[in-house]
Amino acid sequence: MTDEARREALTLMGAGAVGLMAYGIGAAQAVATRSTDVRGSLLGGREPKPLRFDPAKLNGLSEKLIRSHWENNYVGSVKTLNMIGERLAAAMRDPELPPIVYGGLKREELHRVGSVVLHEHYFDNLGGDGKPGGDVLQGLAKAYGSYDAWEAEFRRTALSLAGGSGWCVLTYNRYTRELRNQWAWDHMHGAIAGMPLLVLDMYEHSYHMDYGSAAAKYLDAFMKNVDWQEVERRFEAITKV
Repeated sequence: MTDEARREALTLMGAGAVGLMAYGIGAAQAVATRSTDVRGSLLGGREPKPLRFDPAKLNGLSEKLIRSHWENNYVGSVKTLNMIGERLAAAMRDPELPPIVYGGLKREELHRVGSVVLHEHYFDNLGGDGKPGGDVLQGLAKAYGSYDAWEAEFRRTALSLAGGSGWCVLTYNRYTRELRNQWAWDHMHGAIAGMPLLVLDMYEHSYHMDYGSAAAKYLDAFMKNVDWQEVERRFEAITKV
């Protein structure tokens, strides 16, 4: 294909995409009619990931709190994600379904995927002694000047969400190659190419049972229970790719 032909093909593809977004009921119905071979990614079937630590042995976070959080919020998101997957699969077999309805399902899918991923990272980075080490510690000192400076910024980011909802996430960005604390108002916020290393749930359901509205005390308890070996494992896995 010549450069001129390639440019023309790309132009037509772009125009088609714009047309689908603006007026796409007919086009979407045609695609739905052709694409009925739905794969597993839309069919659900995900199983909840069990806790990798004994919740009765955490320092300052009660077993009741952890089990309630895991069973009601995390497992609830897994079940909802599976349900959304089934509805998406059914929608792909319905040529009459309006695109706006499918869009609503895709938004909920995005929301639930984020919830499942963040909750699994959150629970998996608990169960430790809170003592940092390894290459990630050196990386934090390089990025922020010192571990203490990083922790101060992480805590301030987390507490900016207190009384509301969201996540505080230490990320490594594969594009910028930076360690950075990220603020996420909900399960769908996050910088492109930002990979989670340390995840802190700041929704009130993650601490209200133990601390009421005292988010700072919950944060203190969280830091005492961080499994930095797990954070280091994530850091190595991401940076060695």
